[in-house]
Amino acid sequence: MLLCGRTTEGTRSAMKDGSPQTVLQTLVGLDVPLRADTVFALLDQAFPTEPDARASTYVLSGLAKNCALDVSLLFLFWLKTNRYEANQYHHNAVIDACAKTGKWTKALHIYSEMAHGRVQANTVTYNATISACEKCGKWKEALGMFSVMVQNQVEPNTITFNATISACEKGGECEKALQLFSSMAQRRVEA
Repeated sequence: MLLCGRTTEGTRSAMKDGSPQTVLQTLVGLDVPLRADTVFALLDQAFPTEPDARASTYVLSGLAKNCALDVSLLFLFWLKTNRYEANQYHHNAVIDACAKTGKWTKALHIYSEMAHGRVQANTVTYNATISACEKCGKWKEALGMFSVMVQNQVEPNTITFNATISACEKGGECEKALQLFSSMAQRRVEA
């Protein structure tokens, strides 16, 4: 699909249909190292006008499933640069890609970008961010995100507790893990 950072004629014509499935397949198939200008050119070609929010969510979620963090970050940047909608689902998908690739600092950065861009974080946002911290053994950061979640009156669920407890366990903070486990019952969250 890419030859020396250039798109082939087949890639260009396939991208013209703009279907989320074609866009996802093309982006996942890009050679590494990625060139931002190549990704942006492909996105401009696939979406000559603002993409449907669901189409963007489909592509970003698919990129996350394929652990394509760099392309996910470029797609989100492209949306914002073009002043297209970049909603919580888009950010959540990129944070999920961060979690899947062990990039906890990028996950925290995307979370903070949401606040600055006035994009409301939800349970999925916090779960993905906490999971990114948990996968890297960053129990303090996971616990900090859990606290922010509660302060922001976003209700933690089983996934939230499990990821935060796991982060504490990985960090050797068994007492904190037990405290969290006890608070699950108080909040009536199933274990």
